[in-house]
Amino acid sequence: MKQTNLFTKTIKELPKDEQSYNAQVLIRAGFIDKVAAGVYSFLPLGLRVLNNIRRIITEEMEAVGGQEISLTALAPKDLWVRTGRLETIDIIFRLAGSDQKEYVLNPTHEEEVSPLIKKFVTSYKDLPFSVFQIQTKFRNEKRAKAGLIRGREFLMKDLYSFHANQEDLDKYYDNVLEAYHKFYRRVGLGEKTYLTLADGGSFSKYSHEFQTFTEAGEDIVYCCDACRLGINREIIANQKTCPNCGNADLIERKAVEVGNIFKLGTKFSEPFNLSYRDAQGNENLVLMGCYGIGLSRVLGAIVEVCHDEQGIIWPAEIAPFKVHLLSLNQDEEAEKIYQSLRALGCEVLFDNRDKGAGEKFAEADLIGCPWRVLVSAKTLAAGGVELKARSEKDVKIVTPEDLIKYLK
Repeated sequence: MKQTNLFTKTIKELPKDEQSYNAQVLIRAGFIDKVAAGVYSFLPLGLRVLNNIRRIITEEMEAVGGQEISLTALAPKDLWVRTGRLETIDIIFRLAGSDQKEYVLNPTHEEEVSPLIKKFVTSYKDLPFSVFQIQTKFRNEKRAKAGLIRGREFLMKDLYSFHANQEDLDKYYDNVLEAYHKFYRRVGLGEKTYLTLADGGSFSKYSHEFQTFTEAGEDIVYCCDACRLGINREIIANQKTCPNCGNADLIERKAVEVGNIFKLGTKFSEPFNLSYRDAQGNENLVLMGCYGIGLSRVLGAIVEVCHDEQGIIWPAEIAPFKVHLLSLNQDEEAEKIYQSLRALGCEVLFDNRDKGAGEKFAEADLIGCPWRVLVSAKTLAAGGVELKARSEKDVKIVTPEDLIKYLK
């Protein structure tokens, strides 16, 4: 994409009504626009990043057998009455329709997926399987002040699995757990994200969270760096040793929850009589698991972790563009490089605007593409173009031919 065709522009001043770093820098760089507290629109650059995260999580969920579906955002109130959660979850948006019926904007989808699956499961031969969706959720958060990390409207992936017995649920649960680890590595959070023991709430004694360490976090986690396990302080306030390896040197860190997984058992199959007939003809309730990742929250967490004083440093696999190509009055030569990179399938943001070097450098650092390529009279006189990784300070001159080989 040529930057002259990009309708958005960067902003020099910090947004006055935004406290979180992730929202401040994403707004300044033109990735998102704030509509209200906890409600953001994604602009071209931001949507490219979000779609890359979406692509990666789709690949990982399909790798563990997940079948993608799309459930509705609007649900009849009766589904939530049936599980008893309408009055116990205080962040639900409720509204009335013109048909005089009451509806819920779904904050999660157990109430909708369970009666759906009941229509297709009758026998043990229909099990196991899993479905997932990536969809906008709505939660009436009272503390919507952490940018994308705690929103009232946000994009979330939820996977639901259905099983005939506990052994099968346990096995699949472990498979998804490993898929989550792979996902966080691919989006650049692997080193700073630990599997964390947490309160299972109404589902079970314990659940598992994935917590990313950052000072922007709202959770406190006791961390065992020996085996990379975390313990959420909300459930085990006086934990002295790691329950996994016995390490007594636990470190207290602030963290953001970027995913969670639960063994639901029959909590949602029972209200909807989601059952199957076993080989002996007996009726049994289906066992369920659920596995969530907030995509927009992950994006916010990545920004909190991957940045410096100049701006964002995007991990390569989710960056809006792989290369930010800057031309300083050498548009003809830069155009040749732009077309060559595009022919290789390399995603390039080409800054062909009539701006000064300082402004172009500052905006490139703010936007944060993994590689910056500079074409100027000085670089051409030195034998080529200047290549710089966003995460490094050093630059080097390479020929256009070597640049193509390098990036390829």
